Amino acid sequence: MADAENTLILDTSKGQVTIEMRPDLAPGHVARIKELAREGFYDGIIFHRVIDGFMAQTGCPDGTGMGGSSKPDLEAEFNAEPHVRGICSMARTNQPHSANSQFFICFEDARFLDNQYTVWGKVTEGMDVVDQLAKGEPPRNPDQITSMKVAADV
Repeated sequence: MADAENTLILDTSKGQVTIEMRPDLAPGHVARIKELAREGFYDGIIFHRVIDGFMAQTGCPDGTGMGGSSKPDLEAEFNAEPHVRGICSMARTNQPHSANSQFFICFEDARFLDNQYTVWGKVTEGMDVVDQLAKGEPPRNPDQITSMKVAADV
C-alpha cells in the first residue's frame, strides 16, 4: 500500500474494495471523503443506482439518490483524469458545485463525463467485487458498504 493516509478500504456486502485517493487531483473532495469515512458516515449505506456497463453509485444516507451529509456542498474540482474503468468520481446535481457525499465507480469507460465530474480516486483492488454489485435504479436487493475506513486508521 503506497500511501495509507490516501487509501480507502471498503468492506461491502459482496467483498472488499481498495481505492487509491488522489489529493493531487481533488484535494477538497479527498478531504471530505476521508472526513465522512472517519465519522462512519458511509457504514451501512447502499449502492442505490447501479447501471450495468456504466457505474455504481453510493453515498446517499436515505438510499434515494437525493440525500447527502450535513456538511456544505463542495466546490467542483474538475480535472483532466479520464473516466475509465475503476475511476471514482463525485455525483452531483446539474449544478457544478453540488457534490457532497455521493460518489460513483465506473464499470467501463465513460469519457463523456470527463471534465464535468470530479475524479478523486481509482479502485486498485476489488473491481471484480464492484462488478458483482446488484444492478438497478434502485436494485431490488441493493448491496451496501458495511464499513469504509481510511487505511491509516485500520
